[in-house]
Amino acid sequence: MEQLAGLATELVSKDAAAVSQPRTRPVRDPHPHPATADRMVAAQRHTADQFGLSATDRRVWGYRGRTLSSAAGPHWLRVVCAEAGTEGGTLWNGPSTSRALPASVPRPDLLRIRDWITDGYAYRAELYALAADPMVSPRPVLDEDPGLPETWWKEMTAALDALADVPPPTDREAVREEYLRRVIPQFTGHQVDDVTWSTAHGDLHYGNVTRGPHILDWEGWGSAPYAYDAATLDAYALLTPATAARIRSELLPSWTGPRPAPDCSPCAPSSSRPRTAPTSTPSSPTPYASTWPACSHGR
Repeated sequence: MEQLAGLATELVSKDAAAVSQPRTRPVRDPHPHPATADRMVAAQRHTADQFGLSATDRRVWGYRGRTLSSAAGPHWLRVVCAEAGTEGGTLWNGPSTSRALPASVPRPDLLRIRDWITDGYAYRAELYALAADPMVSPRPVLDEDPGLPETWWKEMTAALDALADVPPPTDREAVREEYLRRVIPQFTGHQVDDVTWSTAHGDLHYGNVTRGPHILDWEGWGSAPYAYDAATLDAYALLTPATAARIRSELLPSWTGPRPAPDCSPCAPSSSRPRTAPTSTPSSPTPYASTWPACSHGR
């Protein structure tokens, strides 16, 4: 689908820009209720004991206490909860099914899984190898240039290439086509043509990737428009123009690479050529690699 990554960037950027804007209506408190927090901490301690570990008190909470994660010795222990009978589905099984992705997509190894039900709640404990390198940012949106090394850009490009080479799963959707066709015209005024689907992480922001880089939090991975992950990284970097520009030159050039100025007559004819996503086949060039030649007019 032509220029979808640019449209996705424009769409997601509205969420990124809204971070610094005052809210005009109340939102639900994302923090867990005290009773939920107590129940989840008890569940985490229980499973840590089962694994012969001790979780630290530096806790990372998911929305409204649905998940609780902490370092536990040389591991990372994550506990997810749902009302009994409602467990399962895309998010519940995302981390376990992500084990099938190629090793060339860098992520902490998921070592053990334990499920149990008690007092009307279903729990799943996931024990990961600990990613020693820190996150790029403590929150999704970048507030300042993170100063990522050259190796990060090369390895992230390779990781997204490897993920895009995985055939899009038919049983997992990171982004629904119906949603795209509804919200892109609503927020951007552009219509959506044919969609080129690929495999994506689906929630690739700067709190979900380390300086390694290791990509974290695979519960929502699945099929998504080609280059969706790179477009998401671009949108969440809009407050740091240098990083956003680097995202576009390194990860999105075949879709939204630098275009000539409108009055650049030597380049203008080629700027009108349609841009279509390359297919992710073994004989194709790496889909995130640059395919646009440089010229003396800034292309």
